Amino acid sequence: MITKITGIVNRVLDEEARLQIGAFEYQVLVPEYIRRQLQMKVGQEVTLHTSEYVDGNPMQGKLVPRMVGFPTEAELEFFELFCTVDKVGTKKATKALVRPIRDIAEAIQRQDAKWLTSLPGIGPATAEQMVATLRRKMTKFAFLPDRAEADGPAAPAVDAGILEEAYQALLHMGHGPLEARNRLDQALGGGQKFTSSEEIIRFIYRPTA
Repeated sequence: MITKITGIVNRVLDEEARLQIGAFEYQVLVPEYIRRQLQMKVGQEVTLHTSEYVDGNPMQGKLVPRMVGFPTEAELEFFELFCTVDKVGTKKATKALVRPIRDIAEAIQRQDAKWLTSLPGIGPATAEQMVATLRRKMTKFAFLPDRAEADGPAAPAVDAGILEEAYQALLHMGHGPLEARNRLDQALGGGQKFTSSEEIIRFIYRPTA
């Protein structure tokens, strides 16, 4: 199984990018929000983290191997979680991701099923199922940097479990989901390194002059 691919972007089509690697050109399916990024990188070398699946109907005797690609491992991890939702397979998930992962993760985390129905192919029932299935797994992805920030200094790594504990602690303390995320954004944005959720909470509530 190919888990990462690096090549020159030859072409960007409606739902895919074509990467040149030596004498071979590889087809990599990409969601819309990534396709828009790759359009500006034709002729440049890129690396995509990939997942493979087989498309087609075995009853018709035609099965085609496919590869889906993402710029980061975290985005690929989100995609694989997204595919675990009932009635959301690989093809539907790829077409649905027209917005950045961070935006979608935040909507799931705040249980905004109405917003999720704005994604192609996601109806009300699927949106509700998405919230029920993924809500407690979204904290890590809700704090992914915006793509515009990707070339800037890297934020300090914080274990996803620690981040989730801190987020849940803020909710139990009476903060709403948006306020809790904003407070965590401010804490992480300062460049401070944290090894426990308690450290994060103490930093958030530290006395200020």
